[in-house]
Amino acid sequence: MPIHIVFVCLGNICRSPAAQGIMEQRLLETGLSTQVSVDSCGTAAFNIGKSPDPRSIAASARAGYQIAHQIARQIDDEDYRKADYLIAMDRANLSQIEAWAPKDFAGQIALFKSFAPNGGHSQIADPFYDDNAFDQTIEELEVAADGLLAHLRTQHSL
Repeated sequence: MPIHIVFVCLGNICRSPAAQGIMEQRLLETGLSTQVSVDSCGTAAFNIGKSPDPRSIAASARAGYQIAHQIARQIDDEDYRKADYLIAMDRANLSQIEAWAPKDFAGQIALFKSFAPNGGHSQIADPFYDDNAFDQTIEELEVAADGLLAHLRTQHSL
């Protein structure tokens, strides 16, 4: 079975769908798309069934990623059953994921930016309220995705 990664933000319309699109592209480029699968979701339910934010779609497209096909959903029990990694964009969502995790969850819960060089406990800020922040968010997601890919290669001998 492939390693399964789920990216999580609040509404699943800005950061996590972009992270999914970036990681899908990285996996295709490196020939690892059969060994690693990715998905995304939100901790909140208010965007279920919606497409990603048009600004996130546009910023992703400018960087070469297609995310318009994704549909927002909320994290659920199946994510905890299937995920090897639940990757949060910020501390608030990290705390929520941890609080909802069943005691027998065997995967890893982490901040996405913790995989970036010098990322530490940094967060990827929600660009929702700043039209000009989306391109910067994509850049931060790309750096974190490259770090996560390096982590996967090392930890799972890919």
